[in-house]
Parts: sequence; structure tokens; C-alpha cells
Amino acid sequence: MSEKRTSREGRRFQPAQLLAVSFVVAILVGTILLALPFSTQSGQISIVDALFTATSAVCVTGLTVKETPTYFSPVGQVILLVLFQMGGLGIMAFSTLILLVAGKRISVKDRIIIQEGYTPSSIKNVKGLIRNIFVYALIIEGVGTTFLYVHWCSQSSAPRALFKSVFHSVSAFCNAGFSLSSDSFISCRGDFLVNIILVVLIVAGGLGFLVLQELKDVWSSWIRRKKVHISLHTKLVLTLTLFLVAVPALLIFVIEGDRAMQDFGVKEKILASFFQAVTARTAGFNTLELNTLSFASVFLLIVLMFIGASPGSTGGGVKTSTVGVIFAFLKSKIQARESVNLYYRTLPLELITKAFTVVTLSIGVIFLSAFLLFIAQKGGTMEGVFFEVVSAFGTVGLSLGITPKLTGLGKIILVFTMYVGRIGPLTLLYALSRRRSFGKYEYVEESVMIG
Repeated sequence: MSEKRTSREGRRFQPAQLLAVSFVVAILVGTILLALPFSTQSGQISIVDALFTATSAVCVTGLTVKETPTYFSPVGQVILLVLFQMGGLGIMAFSTLILLVAGKRISVKDRIIIQEGYTPSSIKNVKGLIRNIFVYALIIEGVGTTFLYVHWCSQSSAPRALFKSVFHSVSAFCNAGFSLSSDSFISCRGDFLVNIILVVLIVAGGLGFLVLQELKDVWSSWIRRKKVHISLHTKLVLTLTLFLVAVPALLIFVIEGDRAMQDFGVKEKILASFFQAVTARTAGFNTLELNTLSFASVFLLIVLMFIGASPGSTGGGVKTSTVGVIFAFLKSKIQARESVNLYYRTLPLELITKAFTVVTLSIGVIFLSAFLLFIAQKGGTMEGVFFEVVSAFGTVGLSLGITPKLTGLGKIILVFTMYVGRIGPLTLLYALSRRRSFGKYEYVEESVMIG
């Protein structure tokens, strides 16, 4: 009897499986909608292209095999907007909101998924968390839309300017990378207001909702002149975000100042360097012609795409805090310390193991996808293929021009890469593995040589 119960527990539908399946369902629904005649200007699109575009939208990547402004109809563009809004805030968060609006109870599985996705610790008020997620998103996207509309309303009709503002505001906050301009934002390279608005939206979406909540608490406490405790997670995320914006921006400015940006004015050089450093970590917009960049800058962008945004955010990648934990571990080993410390706190061994597991699995997925893409894409360069794969895995959307030339098999490979990158390789591993062990086994200990 107990063996049967254990067997059922081992086969029980896990939260990680529910999260993985929810994204698959959203992608399939998006594929069907985009394949309908009213979604495109010509009234037709191949199933593979619809699948690729839907996956790119739901996984907030931004890679496109068909140009968004010219190939898709206004209805198709609205569908894309809904898909990357859902994908950015989380499919489970949306489904939970629907349940709350309908007056239904939230299941334990939903609570677990939401807690693991948006906060490092257990919380009691899941309803409050969901409410805050959507309130922050609506406020930030609304402010971004307002500023963009005021700036663009004189350049086109009011309805067009409004839709353009909403589309790009949501796309930036969700780190989706979809644009209604064929050249992304290259034509706005010297537009200070557009650059700043998009950068603020991208950074806000990439910080994570826990960090946004704590920043709100800090602001409220500062007004009331009260002290507030800032979590280790928020300190680490803010520190690394600042570092990963300032240093890469300076490097791009120095490296490309007399190369890709040699014909730019000083203002354009500063804005382009700053914008590209921010957007490379998962947003996918660009104000520079990526094919004109040097190998050093391309390599830098690959590193930024791999790191990505922060946990509980709308962005992808292995996440800033993961990289921070690994560097803290390496620092402790260099200093010959037994414990791993960060901001006068000791990190648990389980957290360090998880960080290394995420990075290892991510590298494995990237190398596997790149190997398969080399087979599928004849004539693909090492630089172009790896850039494309890391962009897909980090849900970034930047490309050196391979995307429109992808074969059918190449598109399927990147669909898989975008999907794994969005839900996370560790989540996929949990979804495919047996979470509950059936026994504890220990063997005779023996060592091997390392390094």
C-alpha cells in the first residue's frame, strides 16, 4: 500500500511541470492566432514562422523571421503585444489574476510557482503579490506610454502614435525587443528623450518585482524619515545592474568610438553606448548597426546576453544574482575562507550549488543548440551562430542577420532554445525529472583529480 502511494507521489504533477506546460500552451495558442488570415497583411504565414514568432513573443525574445511593422496586420501586432505582455509578467501570474477576478481560490501549486518565480522567500499574501505585480507593470508602462505619446503625437496621427507608444512601452518593460520600426531604434539614435524613456523601462522590467517593491518601501520610508531593511537580494541586484550598465557602456564607447561610431557626434556616441549596454542584457532593441561592431564588442554583447536580467523580472539569461553568487564563491576560495560571504551575510551551500547548476546547464543548452544550428545552417559563421543562440537563450532578440535566413530546422532549434531560456534550464530539468527520491543511497567515498 505504501509503495503504491510513494509511486503516485513520484508521478504527481509538479509545479515546474505546470509552469513548463503553461508556456507551451500559450505558444500554441499564439501560433494558431498568428496563423489566421487576419493576423498578416498578406493573409498567410507558414506554421513554422507563426510558431517561431509566437515563441519569440511569449518568451519575450524579439527575434523575428518576418518584419513586425510590414508583415503583420494591426490585429497581428495587437496579438503580439498581448503575447509578450503575458510572457513578460508570467503566464501563471495572468492565470492567477483571472482566478482572483472570477472569485476563485488559488491552488497550492499556483502559490508555489508564483512564490518561486517572484520572491526568494515564502510569503503569505499571494494575492497582494499578484496585485503589486500588475499595479507596478501598469503604472510603469502607463508612464512610459504617456511620455512616448507626447513625444510622438506630432509625428503621426493620434491613434497611431498612441498604439506605437503602448506597443514600445510594453515591449521595453517586458524586455521583449519587438519594434514597429524596421531598423529597431537606429533612427532614434540621437533622440535623448526616447533613449532615456526606453532605458528606464528596460531597467525597471529587468530589476524584478521584489526589487521594485523594496525600492518603493525605501522611498516611502525616506519620505517619513524612517529606516527600512533592504534584503541581500536587492543589494546584490542593484549593485550588479549598475556595474553591468556603466562598465559595458564605457567599454563600447572606447572600443567603437573610432570604429562603428566614428561618424557620430559626442552626444550620439554616449547615447548609443549607454543604450546598447542596457538593451543587450535582454531587451533586444538596438541603435547601432550590429554588423559594424568589432569582435571585441560582439563578444561583450554575448557576455551581457548570457548574464541577462534579474530573477523575478521580465528578462531572461542566467540572471545577475546567479553571477554574483558565483563570484562571491570564487572570492571566498581565493581568500581561503570556508564560508561564502556577501554583504556581511553567509550564503547557504544549496544556493551556491543551484547557481553553478544553472550556469552549467545554460552553457550546455547553448553549446547543444549552437552545434545543431551549425548543422542546420550551412555557411553559418562561428560569430553569427553563437551570437544568435545566446540571444535566443537569453531572450534578448539581437541578431547579426542570421534570423531571416534560418532554415525550417534552424527555426525549430531556436524555438527550443528560446523556450528553455525563458522557463529556465533548471525548471525544465525539474519538470522532466522525478522530484521525490525513493530512497537515500551512499557508497564508498573516493576522490578524483580536478584541474
